[in-house]
Amino acid sequence: MTTQLPLEISASVQAAMNENRAVVALESTIITHGMPWPQNLETARAIEDTIREAGAEPATIAVIKGVLHVGLTDTQLEELAQAKQVSKLSRADMAVCIAKGGTGATTVAATMIAAHLAGISVFATGGIGGVHRGADQSFDISADLQELSQTPVTVVCAGAKAILDLPKTLEVLETLGVPVMAYGQDTLPAFWSRASSLKAPLRADDPAAIAKSHVMRKALGVPGGQLVTNPIPIEAEVPQSEINPIIKRATQDADTHGISGKDLTPYLLQRIFELTDGRSLDANIALVLNNARLGAKIAQELTSLK
Repeated sequence: MTTQLPLEISASVQAAMNENRAVVALESTIITHGMPWPQNLETARAIEDTIREAGAEPATIAVIKGVLHVGLTDTQLEELAQAKQVSKLSRADMAVCIAKGGTGATTVAATMIAAHLAGISVFATGGIGGVHRGADQSFDISADLQELSQTPVTVVCAGAKAILDLPKTLEVLETLGVPVMAYGQDTLPAFWSRASSLKAPLRADDPAAIAKSHVMRKALGVPGGQLVTNPIPIEAEVPQSEINPIIKRATQDADTHGISGKDLTPYLLQRIFELTDGRSLDANIALVLNNARLGAKIAQELTSLK
């Protein structure tokens, strides 16, 4: 017996693909687990509008009542933003959620899988997951890193989330053979901060070069995608000297309360939001919009190469 995949591509996304117009995939955990209501809905709409203004079609991805949706209507977006007890889906649990008829928001890994299934090559997000601090004891390493090594999608982000162990995250990406590019600079950005102490393995200065690298990787038969790290706009950044002590305190609070696993990242982001009086959320929104604009440019370059 075979089971058909319940995959629904929205009319606007399908039309863009049929006409060889640029499409940019978007995750949905930023809506359900990353921001409070109503800022989550406002931000989701702003990201989609930014992509449209940049000449591409947004494709927000989520599982709704057992159907994998690539592209959401505004009504679906609003319902998801207000939904309770939405699952956080990665590679391990997306199939189970679909099979059970559940509703879930996609992480970086799950969004990459869905985007590739739909034929979308570019995905813009805030920050990827990675190696958590203290992973030598907890072995807490995000599935996002493995996904980047095997699913052919170019991911645009502001670096790995700064709550992580950034040097170890970079080491794992290098071991997995993932191209890690810094956009317009030689150092890797650190999510809320424009620069870290880490030298970028690769540098990319224009969207066309990124698109050509994506196509060449496929031509070589090398599996996996690319990671493009795009620094947050300078006026929105929180320098590492300011954010690092706050991250340290939030991490200590998480340890005190026994927070771990999938609950850790949402807890840390919320605690940092509280400790920065909301400044971290403002920065988060700014960097996601910045990544959306770059993602649209890369997607446009890819369509011109087809």
